[in-house]
Amino acid sequence: MTAQTATLTIGDKTYEFPVVDGSVGPSVIDIRSLYAQTGMFTYDPGFTSTAACDSAITYIDGDKGELLYRGYSIDELAEKSSYLEVCYLLLYGELPTAAQMADFDKRITRHTMLHEQMHFLFRGFRRDAHPMAIMCGVVGAMAAFYHDSTDISDPEQREIAAMRMIAKMPTIAAMAFKYSVGQPFVYPRNDLSYAANFLHMCFSVPAENYEVNPILARAMDRIFTLHADHEQNASTSTVRLSGSSDANPFACIAAGVACLWGPAHGGANEACLNMLREIGTVDNIPEFVRRAKDKEDPFRLMGFGHRVYKNYDPRAKVMQETAREVLDLMGVENNQTLQVARELEKIALEDEYFVERKLYPNVDFYSGIILDAIGFPTSMFTAIFAMSRTVGWIAQWKEMIADPQKKIGRPRQLYDGATRRPYIPRQER
Repeated sequence: MTAQTATLTIGDKTYEFPVVDGSVGPSVIDIRSLYAQTGMFTYDPGFTSTAACDSAITYIDGDKGELLYRGYSIDELAEKSSYLEVCYLLLYGELPTAAQMADFDKRITRHTMLHEQMHFLFRGFRRDAHPMAIMCGVVGAMAAFYHDSTDISDPEQREIAAMRMIAKMPTIAAMAFKYSVGQPFVYPRNDLSYAANFLHMCFSVPAENYEVNPILARAMDRIFTLHADHEQNASTSTVRLSGSSDANPFACIAAGVACLWGPAHGGANEACLNMLREIGTVDNIPEFVRRAKDKEDPFRLMGFGHRVYKNYDPRAKVMQETAREVLDLMGVENNQTLQVARELEKIALEDEYFVERKLYPNVDFYSGIILDAIGFPTSMFTAIFAMSRTVGWIAQWKEMIADPQKKIGRPRQLYDGATRRPYIPRQER
């Protein structure tokens, strides 16, 4: 069977490029020889039509509203699995056996403590520093504390670095939170689950015992799972681009943290919660919906629509159910913010304006409500997102490092500046 090709015509010349098929999803036109053949580049701002790599980790079908980790539906994983089991799946490609899971859990649990000298690093930040600013600095500084896992040519060191980051990121995030509220750092506990340990480090204090509620621990575990990976988004692409230069793994993940900090990426759930609070009550919704439809009004409804999903975000359904469980537990079943969220969701699914534009609720719509109900300030939302996404970044980084086709990233440009001109001495300008 003859392989399919794409033909490009420029003037009176034609060029052929192979079409490559994946296991599922759109085919791609392999244009690696485009410049060599034609002397031209493609122009694709935002890389919205460009596949920068091949990957076997995560697949999204935006039209169907489908998200798969290694072929498994996010709905099933969120319902039946745990975050650490999903971490194993993303890193190694298959769900673990009982023995494999026990070993993996032990390896992660035994790496949760930070080097004690890193406490001084935290204390070097201003008291009002944003948790994401602290995480950017601390994650990058891990390369200064863990020299024995920075050689990317050594598979064993890559594995150790991966375990350390997955294990220590909750400790780093919790310490950033404690520092911001002026409370003492709480050390991790090996007898708690991954999510329960994080909640314990965030909310326990030396003065009294703190028992982690299993419903809250399960809610956090689901949030971690739903944010674990999301294909070649901005922060993941940043990690891959950083890694393409053979930078150490801690520097690459720190770059991902920095990219995620942007409000257009990881800060969306914070913006959504602020919007729901601004609306205030269900009675105010019609006015805000009217403003959202008005092209002349700068107001925009946050938490609706997605760059990739052109259908209902599959993660939003799980978040909706989890939000109800958490709010019922916390005794805020009459919470006005949730009421506003539910009414807005109903409008978005029924109103012709939103349906035509496929502005369905996304995962950020509910995750902010859950984190707020648990007790996290909005400044921690993106830090928790970064903690959740770390395993996805690492899986993508490891896949790239092992790829025989790996090259240092070098995007091209369409230059439209001044052409060559003579230098004019300062006194003659």
